[in-house]
Amino acid sequence: MDKHDFRKAERAFYTGKPGRWDRIALPEMTFLAIDGAGDPNGPGYAEALGALYPLAYAIKFAEKAAGRDFAVPPLEALWWADDPAAFVANDRAAWRWRALLRIPGTLDPGALDVARATARAKGRDGLLERVALIRLAEGDCLQTLHLGPYADEAPVLAHLHDAVMPAAGLTFNGPHHEIYLSDPRRTAPEKLRTILRQPVTQIAAGPA
Repeated sequence: MDKHDFRKAERAFYTGKPGRWDRIALPEMTFLAIDGAGDPNGPGYAEALGALYPLAYAIKFAEKAAGRDFAVPPLEALWWADDPAAFVANDRAAWRWRALLRIPGTLDPGALDVARATARAKGRDGLLERVALIRLAEGDCLQTLHLGPYADEAPVLAHLHDAVMPAAGLTFNGPHHEIYLSDPRRTAPEKLRTILRQPVTQIAAGPA
């Protein structure tokens, strides 16, 4: 039985070149999602991931049993704040986030409820009820690969916001998006690989 691998099937969505922002078009994708706020190094974020992963793997094993196996892809997250400058200033208390794990778009709508029951039967509880099944259509985006610690992203994002987007006549069209290609528990900070993505749209031309 073949195992579907999102990273191999849609390689352009999980790659990039440091120092270069590529423009890509994203189709609609399906995710397990859980929302929160505050510092990602705090307990809330860890607790959210503790609900997200058991459900993703319960779905994976159910799909595998049905002959539709897939590889659980890297963790992703959307990040936003009332003031976008909170990210450049590293004001983590003002951050809001949505942690994501991509799953097949062909999934039966009741699969999440079945996965919750499976997780509970194995002694899981926590934030399972807060995990939702969503569809995300980001469309036109700018994307790059960041190498190094997450804390070093601020200058890269400042360059995007202050130079790259204005020069191309683009503005924000959704939250900042990150894909974590490295496991921070097993990877030195200087070797972390993270996809940085920003949905964009053309700035409307004013009256002539």
